[in-house]
Amino acid sequence: MKKILALVLLATTSWANVTLPSVLNSNMVLQQQTEIMIWGWADPTEKVTVSASWESQPVSTTCADNAIWKVSLRTPKAGGPYTITIKGYNKVELTNILIGEVWLCSGQSNMEMTASGGAKDARAELPTAFNANIRFFKIPKRAADSPQIDVRGNWAVCDSLTMKYFSAVGYFFGKKLQNTLNVPIGLIDMSWGGSYMDSWVPEPIAMLYPETRRSAQAMSKVPWAPNKPGVLYNGMAAPITSFPIAGVIWYQGEANRHDAPAYYKLTHALVDAWRGVWQTDFPFYYVQIAPYTYGDKYQTAATRESQTKAMDIPKSGMIVTTDLVDNLKDIHPAYKKEVGNRLANWALAETYGQTVGVYKSPQYRSMQVDGNKIRITFDNAPNGLIARGTDITELEIAEADKVFSKAQARIKGNTLEVWAENIKNPVAVRFAFRDAPVPNLFSKEGLPVIPFRTDAWDLGLGVKK
Repeated sequence: MKKILALVLLATTSWANVTLPSVLNSNMVLQQQTEIMIWGWADPTEKVTVSASWESQPVSTTCADNAIWKVSLRTPKAGGPYTITIKGYNKVELTNILIGEVWLCSGQSNMEMTASGGAKDARAELPTAFNANIRFFKIPKRAADSPQIDVRGNWAVCDSLTMKYFSAVGYFFGKKLQNTLNVPIGLIDMSWGGSYMDSWVPEPIAMLYPETRRSAQAMSKVPWAPNKPGVLYNGMAAPITSFPIAGVIWYQGEANRHDAPAYYKLTHALVDAWRGVWQTDFPFYYVQIAPYTYGDKYQTAATRESQTKAMDIPKSGMIVTTDLVDNLKDIHPAYKKEVGNRLANWALAETYGQTVGVYKSPQYRSMQVDGNKIRITFDNAPNGLIARGTDITELEIAEADKVFSKAQARIKGNTLEVWAENIKNPVAVRFAFRDAPVPNLFSKEGLPVIPFRTDAWDLGLGVKK
């Protein structure tokens, strides 16, 4: 009888205790100069008091009948360390908290890839990785059919052990931000190798538009990731949407080659949905998928094309990786430092107003037919273009019959003059428009030209645009 009574008392005490979601933990970084929510669970009607060491007065609330409590706090400028104490029937103290900039790092395997998982330049960082002003939160993989309220995990200080198992792209991105801005950086790794973008979009949104619905219904079943819309949003993103972030970096697209034309609309849907649930118009910077020998004709090229078009999303930016591949037969390029640095340059320039030089890749703007040649004009090449090699590679030109021939080219400032001996009446040019291109055309600042085509001809992908 005593044993039963003890168990009842233990259960009652456990229920009464104030608890917090995992993302609110010691060692965390909170977004500076913003309204943040501290929330959790307790007994209905229980009084909960939250004291932050940067505030002179505590904030109190009464737990609601659904056992959820929450209070709002205003964070100061970057700094720390601080503490937060939460008192109800029990006391929870969070320590070593920093205030700074928090970024979400999401996508599939190339975002998930770590030093332990083969990122060579990240492995080289391990002996000197310790930085008390960089903190990691790794979200374990979890799919769910409905939005969840919590995830497992802990905030950890960046050191040789924690960095070894954290996103290499995220680490290098955060390191450059921290070195440049000199503020604490919090990084949340929310990635799943082989995942479809459709699974990261809330299901009602994924099924709302004809293109996104078509993509969601065509996802193949694979053993390494779920193929249902919304389930990764439910299991991994939904629990942290009350945690303010500065922005998102994204590296995904390989899995969505099954419906490349839909990827443009899907990207818009993802960004709109996430900005909606976070209730902030945060920046979204992403990586165009790298060259790899998939063996398809145009699926991959069309996916990159959709990614390029998605730069019309406000506060977005895309980096190009055609020059960062060491093995075209490895879908996971082994070097991630330059990927992280290029993403960081977008954030530093666009989000933080820093001077970083040229950070945008040259992008096709217009074409003009001049006899048997086509003259291509580019944006984002203020000092002109260069070719790394004798001949410019990956160029094709065609007449109205849509039969492409290998082309020659001549650089004239920020324009490109393209021709082929057998083409007398050219109408279209394509550049690096295949699955595994090896282009050698760059801005003079060293950023690769974005793959493009000047035509809008049907690619024969079997799906409507």
